[in-house]
Amino acid sequence: MFNGKAVILIVEDSPIIRMSAVDLMESAGYVALEAGCADEAIALLESRNDIDLVFTDVQMPGTMDGIKLSHHIRNRWPPVKLVVASGNAIIEEGSLPAGSRFFPKPYDGHAIADAIGLLLAGEAL
Repeated sequence: MFNGKAVILIVEDSPIIRMSAVDLMESAGYVALEAGCADEAIALLESRNDIDLVFTDVQMPGTMDGIKLSHHIRNRWPPVKLVVASGNAIIEEGSLPAGSRFFPKPYDGHAIADAIGLLLAGEAL
């Protein structure tokens, strides 16, 4: 049931970075869900129908990295918006699904929150 707040799924294997991202999303007024890997993220996406955006790291353990996860999400859940971040890789936005955004780490929390707000509003970045 929609409660007026967008639901953001944060996929990050580092607990400290994940907690920081959760705090950032909650401070921006969003509902934040957490997953430590792509497999956990997919399980959450399969069990819920209210996830509006996935904010994922690129490098993480499991069956797929954040790039593969973002393509999987776009193919299976096309309306879900995507933000991808990495501290070890520079990703060209052309390698991400259409409409996705990439941010290098360390990222500016305000820039992430602003980009998420624009994506959720359906505005081009």
